Amino acid sequence: MKRDSLQANKICTLREIEKIAAGARREGKRVVTTNGCFDILHVGHVRNLKTAKTLGDILIVGINSDASVRKHKGPSRPIIPARERAEMLASLASVDHVFIFSGRTIFSWVKKIKPNIHVKGGGADILAHPDFSPQKKVIEENGGKLVLIPHVKGKSTSQIIQKILKI
Repeated sequence: MKRDSLQANKICTLREIEKIAAGARREGKRVVTTNGCFDILHVGHVRNLKTAKTLGDILIVGINSDASVRKHKGPSRPIIPARERAEMLASLASVDHVFIFSGRTIFSWVKKIKPNIHVKGGGADILAHPDFSPQKKVIEENGGKLVLIPHVKGKSTSQIIQKILKI
C-alpha cells in the first residue's frame, strides 16, 4: 500500500531534518523538538505533541530506533516497528517532521538540529533521571531551552501492555 505523499514527506533522515531546521531558523521560525519511543501511540503522546507544537513554528519528533527501544525497555519491545511508529506520528497534524535515531541519547542529533526548544514529557521523576542534566546541558549549549510538560496521568505504553497482559 502506498503511503500518502504528505505523510511520506514528513518522515525524513537526520540529514534532511538538519536542512529543514536550518532553513526554518533562517526564516526566523522557532524549531521545537521532542523525542521518545512512541511504542503503542496513545492519548498521552497526542496531547504532549499538541502542547509541544504550541511552543514554536515547526515540531520535529525523534523516534528511538527498534534497537534503542530494546536497550531502554527490554527484549520484548518495541511492539510496533520504528517505521510504522514514524508513519503514525507523521499522520498527526501537530507533527511537522519525524526521524528515527539509533543512539541511546539525544546528544548527537541535538547538536546538529540546534532546536530553539526541546520538549520532554514526564512527571517529577524526570528530574531525577541520570540523563536529565546532561541532556539539559547539551540543549542549552546549542542555543536551546529545555521545556518540561506534565505527564498525562495514567497514560503510558507500559500501562497499556500490563492491562492487555491481564486480559
